[in-house]
Amino acid sequence: MTLTLIRNAAVVATMDDAGTEIAGGAVAMRDGVVLAVGTSAELQPLAGHADEIIDAAGCVVTPGLVNTHHHLYQTLTRALPGATEASLFGWLKRLYPIWATYTPDDVFAATQLGLAELALSGCTMSSDHLYLFPNGVTLDDTIYAADGIGLRFHATRGSMSVGESAGGLPPDSLVEREDAILTDCIRVIDRFHDAADGAMVRVGVAPCSPFSVSQGLMRDAALLARDKGVMLHTHLAEDADDVAFSLERFGCRPGQYAEELGWTGPDVWHAHCVQLDHGEIDLFARTRTGVAHCPGSNCRLGSGIAPVRRMVDTGVKVGLGVDGSASNDSGNLLGEARQALLLQRVTHGATAFAAREALRLATRGGAEVLGRSDLGSLTPGKRADCAVWDMAQVASTGAWDLVAGLILAPPPGVRDLFVEGRAVVRDGELVRTTRRAVVTAAQKSLSRLMALA
Repeated sequence: MTLTLIRNAAVVATMDDAGTEIAGGAVAMRDGVVLAVGTSAELQPLAGHADEIIDAAGCVVTPGLVNTHHHLYQTLTRALPGATEASLFGWLKRLYPIWATYTPDDVFAATQLGLAELALSGCTMSSDHLYLFPNGVTLDDTIYAADGIGLRFHATRGSMSVGESAGGLPPDSLVEREDAILTDCIRVIDRFHDAADGAMVRVGVAPCSPFSVSQGLMRDAALLARDKGVMLHTHLAEDADDVAFSLERFGCRPGQYAEELGWTGPDVWHAHCVQLDHGEIDLFARTRTGVAHCPGSNCRLGSGIAPVRRMVDTGVKVGLGVDGSASNDSGNLLGEARQALLLQRVTHGATAFAAREALRLATRGGAEVLGRSDLGSLTPGKRADCAVWDMAQVASTGAWDLVAGLILAPPPGVRDLFVEGRAVVRDGELVRTTRRAVVTAAQKSLSRLMALA
């Protein structure tokens, strides 16, 4: 049995129920599980039995960050001309033709690039929403890519079934038959989904959005997911156009649409929810429906400021998401935590949102949204997913409160990152692969896509 001891941390922020922070802290991990947390003096007796001892002097140790919403395939279409000054619908129409040329190799390369970026910025678990499958692409391509980086992966089998000719937004060439969608959902769940504690791969069912799938598919997807015991994910109330579409097409607001189709409950999480009204927030709180808050993407597309303060106060489960790198252009979850704090303060005042609240959204909040009660805090018995942040960096030096400084004056990246007790990043470098290999593969795909465009 392998024992790893992280000790001498300036502070361990456990994110437990009491918000415990331990000065001079230490964390012991054995066989993928947190064995003990305490001061370095208290855990000193374990040092003689440790297979590896990691000195975290001057560092903050936290649970790994959790990303609750991403479209990893989009990592190869950042800062695309014609899409950088567009709102959601116009942005999508500009990008659909390029995404239609993707191959399995492109999706694999884009996924590894996005996950490498997340890992280097302290993320130990990410969801992914892949909803288009051109040229032989399958969800399998993303799952294999995640294994090569070493992060926990919540892959969701997305879909689009209503094309332009039927009043939807996507081109007809990118939509699928609904029977084929449901059949493939069953295939990938049966092949990859692991419901056990400590699972490295879980699979969810994720029709893309109200403007790209039918009501029938939404209902059938919910029934299928509950029959299989997996979670449900989609976009909801992302911007004003999204709400207007729902009112015109369905005669109701997005929250009512979701409720009527079976899309509320503790096994559901919705991305964005920028435009939820008070009644919809109360509905989500009452039903324990989760929200993936994506502040950077919402700013980039001009979608608005999500009512996160009210969501949290009402009891809605809220986590953070970086969203697709084509709508955010960045995949740094610590940056999203900072942005989330700033947006709530600019809306409600300087005392509206604390740094530790933002850190909680990025860690335990995300784990709760994804249904992972087995992780999200550094407490004995939880999975050993943790991040070591060196605060003796140019960007962070000068911070008096190092935990608050992690959000307000964040370091450029994580020093060490562990998933299931295994190193994914050490001394700021990837362990399972190299930056060069990830970037080289991405550049190859990028060159091909640009030539086709």
